[in-house]
Amino acid sequence: MKLFGFYALSSAWLFSLLLPLILFYFLKLRRPRHDVPSLFLWRKVLEDRRVNSPFQKFKRNLLLLLQILLLLLIVIAAMQPYFRSRQARVHRLPVLIDNSASMAALDRPDGVSRLDVAREKVQTLIDGLLPDQELCLVTFARSAHKRTGFTNDRRLLREALDQVTVEDVPSDIEEALRLVQSLARSTPFDEVLLFSDGNLPPRVDIEMSFNLNYQRLPPAGANLGITSLNAQRAPERRWDVFVRVEGSSETATGAQLELRQGETVVASERVSVSRQDSQRVVFRVQGDQPSDIEVRLTPDSVDSMESDNAVWLHLPAARPIRAQVPGHLASYRHALAAIPDVELAAESAAAGEPCDLVIRDEPPGTGPTARTSLYIGCVPEELKPLVRVEPKPIEVVDWERNSPLLQHVQFRDVIVLEDPQSAPGTQTSQFENLGYAILAHGPHGPLILRRETPDGLTFVCLFHTDRSTLPYRIGFPILVANLVQVAMRHAGVAEVEAGRTGVLARTTVTAGAACTITGPGGVSATATADTHGNLAGVAAPRAGCYTVAVSGGGKVPVGASLLSAAETGLASVEQIEFSENLTVRAESASVKTEKPLWAALSLLAFVVMLGEWWYYQRRAG
Repeated sequence: MKLFGFYALSSAWLFSLLLPLILFYFLKLRRPRHDVPSLFLWRKVLEDRRVNSPFQKFKRNLLLLLQILLLLLIVIAAMQPYFRSRQARVHRLPVLIDNSASMAALDRPDGVSRLDVAREKVQTLIDGLLPDQELCLVTFARSAHKRTGFTNDRRLLREALDQVTVEDVPSDIEEALRLVQSLARSTPFDEVLLFSDGNLPPRVDIEMSFNLNYQRLPPAGANLGITSLNAQRAPERRWDVFVRVEGSSETATGAQLELRQGETVVASERVSVSRQDSQRVVFRVQGDQPSDIEVRLTPDSVDSMESDNAVWLHLPAARPIRAQVPGHLASYRHALAAIPDVELAAESAAAGEPCDLVIRDEPPGTGPTARTSLYIGCVPEELKPLVRVEPKPIEVVDWERNSPLLQHVQFRDVIVLEDPQSAPGTQTSQFENLGYAILAHGPHGPLILRRETPDGLTFVCLFHTDRSTLPYRIGFPILVANLVQVAMRHAGVAEVEAGRTGVLARTTVTAGAACTITGPGGVSATATADTHGNLAGVAAPRAGCYTVAVSGGGKVPVGASLLSAAETGLASVEQIEFSENLTVRAESASVKTEKPLWAALSLLAFVVMLGEWWYYQRRAG
């Protein structure tokens, strides 16, 4: 491999300028005029003539040599030489930069982050660009973003690089590679450069049409963080708050864990965790009123990441759910009355009263609605072309035992006096196209179906349970208890989880209200709630507490937390496996780039020019 190359070899014609430069010196003869008192001095004139012969002048004139050297340096610089670093010169190079949460980890206290190290390496690439080389900057965290197209504009590349910041979300390299794959269809290239701390999945299901140069950055320091936060309903209208703390260090590290409501610390506990030994902590808090809690971790020693040390969670009031059941469905009312935290509406309750659970034996849309509904002994209007019910005794053939509604419910030997039958030629996909999932099957068609819409969750029992032996089985109260648990989860009063970064947790505000969302790191966005008052799909790239300002007054705090064991653990993979048994290992050597030499030659030419000017002025003096 040649060590040097020239980008503008055509500029070599400038070497021809040496000919007129030397020719002028051959032809030029400067004889000073002097008044002499004697002809004896003509002997010096003859000697001067010998000195000005062409070869003698070329040999002894230092000023000529300096000007020749100056011209050579300028011409070579114009040819734009560079030092070769690889066998073949790369003309187009996509650069993938990982900017997920772990890239904010520091190598030491007051040190530099992994993103800063990656930015420095990419800056070196930008500085070494040759005129026919182009870079395309792509960053990826939860999603991939093309920061620039293929360009050799150093200013544009530097500006795009400076704008790259860490997003407090896990990384998804697969989406980044698919984005680069799409770029290859319009702009061909042979290699892609990846800068990451290695916190990536060990296997990626994608076929690549290019070579991947995986540059793994040096590891960061030890880290400690909260990786899970959720709350479950406890007796006496309380909440059990579960917190998991994990670490990246091989040795145990201590920390103080605090639970705060507002500015008040209501509970705290010491924890000690390592990479192999995480710790789970349970706090019990009152749930009489809705509240916003913050769980904060304060490590005893150095901690390389800050984004996983605080987590936010909104706890609704631990209220009972309200259920509406007609009086003639006595079996359901009796089963519900025995379940704690269920407030059974009176038989004469108004249809418009708010409720969390409705059980009726009339078709949907004919009575009160709720977030969770069970309709028995009826066929929804949209299903009538697909199924009909015949008065015929049958048995349950099969059911989804993993369904939340049917868990631990035994249908064996249950006799049903109604036989739902699918129309001839009806396929399961036709029910699915209408949004229904079949939970239980009879010999000739579906028995129980499930449908979830933005309005709520609906279960449809195509046979009437009073015309079966189900109410007399032990599975019936279990079925009703499962239904209550489903209703409590949909009402948000059974279990709540902390919202994660990436997308802000769904928030309920005034229907159709315009909202302004502000958050940490200067995040600001606007959105409009839907007709049900749900505000969803708002980006939350940074961990912290966001504020949703609703038009017409009112502010709602919403927390977004990292909660990623992989990001907190700072795991780093040595190799990535792809489809077709392709394995890409982390490169041990830094990426090599061509080093342009024209700038150094231009500076040297300037120094020679100064020396030539100094010598000329000195001789003239």
